[in-house]
Amino acid sequence: MRNLFLAASAFALIYAVPAHADANGDLKKLVDDVWAVTLKDQPIYASALGIDTYAGEVGDYTLAAQDRRAAEAAAFLKRLDAIPASQFDAATKVEAGILRRALNSTIEGNRFGQRTINFTTYSSWHQQFAGMAQNLPFKTKADFDSYNKRLAQYGRVNDENIAVADIAIKGKYTQPCETLTGFEGTVSGLIQADVTKSRFFAPYAGKRPEGISQIDFDMLAGTAAKNIQTVIHPALNKQLAWYTANYKPACAKAPGVSAQPGGSGYYAFRVREETTTDLSPEQIHQIGLNEVARIRAEMVEVATKAGYPSREAFIKHLRTDPQYYANTPEELMLQVARVTKTIDGKMPSLFGRLPRLPYGIKEIPAETAEGTTTAYYNPGSPEIGLSGTYFVNTSKLNQRPFWEIPALSVHEAVPGHHHQIALQQELPLSDFRKYGAFFTAFTEGWGLYSERLGIEMGLYDTPAKDMGRLSYEMWRACRLVVDTGIHAKGWSKQQAIDFMTNNSALSAANIEAEVNRYISWPGQALAYKLGELKIRELRMIATKELGAKFDLAAFHDVVLGQGSVPLDVLEAQVKDWVAAEKAK
Repeated sequence: MRNLFLAASAFALIYAVPAHADANGDLKKLVDDVWAVTLKDQPIYASALGIDTYAGEVGDYTLAAQDRRAAEAAAFLKRLDAIPASQFDAATKVEAGILRRALNSTIEGNRFGQRTINFTTYSSWHQQFAGMAQNLPFKTKADFDSYNKRLAQYGRVNDENIAVADIAIKGKYTQPCETLTGFEGTVSGLIQADVTKSRFFAPYAGKRPEGISQIDFDMLAGTAAKNIQTVIHPALNKQLAWYTANYKPACAKAPGVSAQPGGSGYYAFRVREETTTDLSPEQIHQIGLNEVARIRAEMVEVATKAGYPSREAFIKHLRTDPQYYANTPEELMLQVARVTKTIDGKMPSLFGRLPRLPYGIKEIPAETAEGTTTAYYNPGSPEIGLSGTYFVNTSKLNQRPFWEIPALSVHEAVPGHHHQIALQQELPLSDFRKYGAFFTAFTEGWGLYSERLGIEMGLYDTPAKDMGRLSYEMWRACRLVVDTGIHAKGWSKQQAIDFMTNNSALSAANIEAEVNRYISWPGQALAYKLGELKIRELRMIATKELGAKFDLAAFHDVVLGQGSVPLDVLEAQVKDWVAAEKAK
């Protein structure tokens, strides 16, 4: 989803001088209209928020729809320009600035041929559709009926996406060949001979809601099974044949997006989007090299304390000793469960406000696990009674070490993504602010900063776990070097793999999956480290300025208190709080 989010500091909200009511009211009306159009364009997301207006709809995946959204954004921008900004109060001024950023992003992004790239190694239309049910309510007969209507439309969804990808083929905007190994399995893995085992059938595999009769439930299940057999499976087979005959032979030979038509300009756009900064790829590359050098020196210290002659010797031990690896998926999940509950018990010492919405843990679906990342988080929905979910990769168990679990868990669950996003959903903000979008530099920067909070939680109580933390920080520092190397400096995939292998303790499987992700999703990986560095910088400033008045829990509440925001807005937010605290 596009970045449609706003924020203002608590200080600004408290001390704002009331401005002309009409200007503020006009802006609020504009924001509400933008949000209404967003929900209409994303009907499945609307259902996830408990809004039934578009129940049964799946949205429009055509390029014409993209053009329409860009035209709507231009019209909204014209309305925004007509509102006298000099009459905004402080909070509305911030909101207007972020709205302008979002609208310009939609307009600018639609100008690039890369808008036709509609899947990555991380996300695809067929896998998104297969996972649709995990974000929807299933409490009433209408909920199940709506889901069945959506299943029945997958043929169109598939055709529209293939049509866009065909345009990408003609324009030479295809995914690089090196990232597509095993991609067929993400499609074929969804085709199950027994439809009751299909991911698309998942809502009917659970307990029947008490409000639905057995007869009605069986009838609904029968309709779903028929849709899977007669609509979804044929569409997946069609996609598989198309991919094999048309897309795969046309895959890009060069890994960097800059090799594509207009690619350098597109990468510059992606860098600005993901980092919310004006840093150039060259500047980011150098920041990455500096961070790699710093973290590498810390890794040497940990290896020495562990009694190993070198960093490399300790990493070799960590990568190869069987004691660090699970024998079964269940053993790995039990280790994750123990760590997450330990973390839960430490949260009140670092935060003044905790979210009400809980989270659970699940395994990443088998058909995508081998080609995807170590873990990821899926937000819940208080409106429809869904918890957040921390998804863990249980494939290739000999490359999922226990010593990574603490750093991984604080990032994906709490105090990382679940804590931040669940809090955002509870803040007294408009729906536009709570659900519109997330600035990657903030959300992922917070996730990486949370890994560092594991030190204060006492999670890294062995050299192996501490090396796991440093390896994860090194991983994100390497991203700055590798992403810019591939997309701005002409690096090969092997150069990227070699750099990460030489500097991180990640397994070969993780490195392969990660480099494929950076290649197929330009710029996104830059947000993590740059966001974390900004939060750490602001904490250092607040600590120095406030001295004995500094309260870590209060600082964290301020950082998270206005939801996901661009880094410049976050900086103003924290500095306003520091000034208010000093004035007390």
